[in-house]
Amino acid sequence: MIVNERRQRILNELRASGAASVPELAETLGVSASTIRRDLEILDRNGELTRSYGGAVLRSGMTVQEGPESPETPYDDSADIDLKVRVAKAALPYVQDGSVVLLDIGTTTPFLARMLRGRDITVVTSNLAVFDELRNDSSVRVVLLGGVLRRNMRTLVGSITAASLQQISADVMFLSCTGVRAGGAIVDDMAVETPLKQAMIASSDKVVLLASEAKFPGTGALRVCELSDVDVLVTTDGAPAEAIEMCRASGGEVVIA
Repeated sequence: MIVNERRQRILNELRASGAASVPELAETLGVSASTIRRDLEILDRNGELTRSYGGAVLRSGMTVQEGPESPETPYDDSADIDLKVRVAKAALPYVQDGSVVLLDIGTTTPFLARMLRGRDITVVTSNLAVFDELRNDSSVRVVLLGGVLRRNMRTLVGSITAASLQQISADVMFLSCTGVRAGGAIVDDMAVETPLKQAMIASSDKVVLLASEAKFPGTGALRVCELSDVDVLVTTDGAPAEAIEMCRASGGEVVIA
């Protein structure tokens, strides 16, 4: 059993029962207790479960879908659609004709891509949902970054993607995340995506964070960057005032969709 499959099965077991002990998981998966402990430590660090004494519990509000790749896990952009559409629409003024635009992995950026049809711009992405929105539009020049295909999340990831980003110089990057912590940390819940987000930030002149009120605090434990690192926060009217003030205090612009 490969590592990702084993960790996905751990999450499945927790999803079914709510909690599991190390001995139970070791027996079910046919591996040693020390292997299970290492898996639990990594999954806890990634924000996908919570370690408890002698075992683990599924983190509140999370689903198996947020864990490692699994053939049974489909891409799903159906949650909070209204908020995502509002955020995407409010972000449109930050795309100038003739510009190079980086669209991040995530479920909000495809809505923005749909609104960019017909524009004289270049869109760079590793998000296949973004690619699908623009693939037949002759006005938009599309650069699809290479990488390893994650079928369930419809993304390209890995070292090839990171290497491709070193060749990119973008005018603006639209950043997605799974959460924004009270202290201002912008986080994600997938270890494979976090370094790519950081590489996209490094390749861009301006960073626009797309984070509706549902992302405060959201989920995830992997730090992408800080609110002080983004130039613009596009959010909705339910976002906490403290986060909005924190962004403005560091010189960032805030747009309420």
